[in-house]
Amino acid sequence: MKTNEVLEKLRWRYATKVFDAGKKISGDVWEDVEESLVLTPSSFGLQPWKFIVVTDEVVKERLVEHSWGQAQVADCSHLVVLTALQNLNEDDIEKFIVDTHEKRGGELVALNPYKEMMNGFVGSMSEAEVNGWAKNQVYIALGQLMTTAAMMGLDACPMEGIVPAKYDEILGLEGGRYSTVLACPVGFRSEEDKHSGLAKVRYSRADVVERL
Repeated sequence: MKTNEVLEKLRWRYATKVFDAGKKISGDVWEDVEESLVLTPSSFGLQPWKFIVVTDEVVKERLVEHSWGQAQVADCSHLVVLTALQNLNEDDIEKFIVDTHEKRGGELVALNPYKEMMNGFVGSMSEAEVNGWAKNQVYIALGQLMTTAAMMGLDACPMEGIVPAKYDEILGLEGGRYSTVLACPVGFRSEEDKHSGLAKVRYSRADVVERL
């Protein structure tokens, strides 16, 4: 894509308030969206997350009550629930090291310094701090998801206005290692959404960008 096309897509996107419940994203297109999530960058490459994709209409309806009544959760084509890995530890780092070796080859022992650095990073923090770090990583994935959706002509609406504990309960995450952080409905905007035609409100570049 040319630069002007990228900017045009970013100007086109907005936090969709009303989805067209009758329009669904095709399977092949959605697979590409999921692949973009897989490709999300993360600190050390550790990927402390899991993405729960909800298309079951009954489940989506149940989640509305715990989403401040926001209908987008039910009316979207695909609801992505972004979760963070809890209590990341040395076993998780070892798993990542083994996966790295399998994909890149070379001597496994050569990855020991990297492993030790990651263990030192995690070991220097409290459990709450590690979980907070993992939660912050999830927001990188959210940005990747929203940008990908815009480039593909799909609408999205990032949502922190949910009750994570209730999401965990409904999605069967309780007692597991992943916990809900936020949700992002994806689909197609409704022609009845008056917000789609509103001017985008952003501060000027001079207000938010400083060059040194």
